[in-house]
Amino acid sequence: MVLGAFVDLGVDPVLLRTELSKLGLGGWALEFMREDRCGITGIHAVVNLEGRSSHIAQDDAGHFHPHDHHSHNHDHHEQDHGSGHSHHSWKDIRRLIENSGISGGAKKRALAIFTLIAGAESQVHGVPPEDIAFHEVGAMDSIIDIVGAAICLDLLKPDRVTCGEVELGGGMVACEHGVLPVPAPATVILCRGMPVKTGGFDREMTTPTGAAILAASVDEFIAGGSFTELRTGYGIGTRKLDKPNLLRVSWREERNIPAPVLEGGILAEELVLIEANVDDMSGEALGFLMESLFEEGALDVTLSPCVMKKSRPGTVVSVLCPPGKLGVLRRVMFRRSSTIGFREIAVRRLSLKREEGLTADGGGRTKTVFWGDKPLRSKIEYEDRARVAREQGVSLEDAERIIRDGKIS
Repeated sequence: MVLGAFVDLGVDPVLLRTELSKLGLGGWALEFMREDRCGITGIHAVVNLEGRSSHIAQDDAGHFHPHDHHSHNHDHHEQDHGSGHSHHSWKDIRRLIENSGISGGAKKRALAIFTLIAGAESQVHGVPPEDIAFHEVGAMDSIIDIVGAAICLDLLKPDRVTCGEVELGGGMVACEHGVLPVPAPATVILCRGMPVKTGGFDREMTTPTGAAILAASVDEFIAGGSFTELRTGYGIGTRKLDKPNLLRVSWREERNIPAPVLEGGILAEELVLIEANVDDMSGEALGFLMESLFEEGALDVTLSPCVMKKSRPGTVVSVLCPPGKLGVLRRVMFRRSSTIGFREIAVRRLSLKREEGLTADGGGRTKTVFWGDKPLRSKIEYEDRARVAREQGVSLEDAERIIRDGKIS
């Protein structure tokens, strides 16, 4: 369904096959057929393995199941019982991708997807990631599909990838370890930080493979937005359900976010404030979190002490950011802090216009703020003041006077 959707969106199937051939795997052929589900047409991807057809089917954005004359338990743990699908270790797959001739971008994304799957399976089964043996995910058609998805994204080169709420499905799923409730344990791990829902289908709709593709590819999970729709592709699933068994991919142009406007000498802009209360992070961990948030585009990050329930001392992490940075900053908050949730508040920031420059002799960088077009005050950057203070053994205040007077020795 992933490959079908991307081909329907406009990826050249001939170019995709050419890139996939650089994996160095033999015994497969990739076909694309136009079909419909519930009256909606799209592309159905089919992998032929050494003369046998194995349809790439998934329960809508997830794991790929072979459909041939053998009976299978449809789960990522299923064992090979005469299906002709080989098992591969994480080491085998990593070596295959690293030694292939596919592009660097596609190689990096494909490795990221498999790394996420190996990490999740490692947590579920309590074994090191290096010892994880992929069963159905390691089958040739699924390797082709995962690497193919990475190739498609590398060919399209979107500025960013967004996704809406993820349907996990419901019911139970059979695997080699027994019958498990949906979502599967590895899916739960891989979906951390994603907006999800359940109950739309009485079957598994997002499996570890699909969750890993999303986790490795999506820059921001959004509930809405302002876009211009340019084109749409549909990947057709093998199963015919009472609801459309489709994966939809859209190519959109995001409408520009309004730039800050000048109101009576003051800049006004619409931002978002992210806040979380944490009580189980060390000072070093909080410092690393702050650095990570700034690196990913936060405008401001503050840490404030607070008292939480049961009188536990805690910290309020406050992050100010533009709406376009929400996706990546949400990911940092979930992955580099101990929080399991946070608040998001739309705020309006008022600020003075700022300009950067140099002192008259070029000895220091300055930041000047304006009221309208009139300079209000200026300040020499801390790094330059600190450098001169260290060099001449003086205070920061004396260092600023030295820089302004042009008396740097």
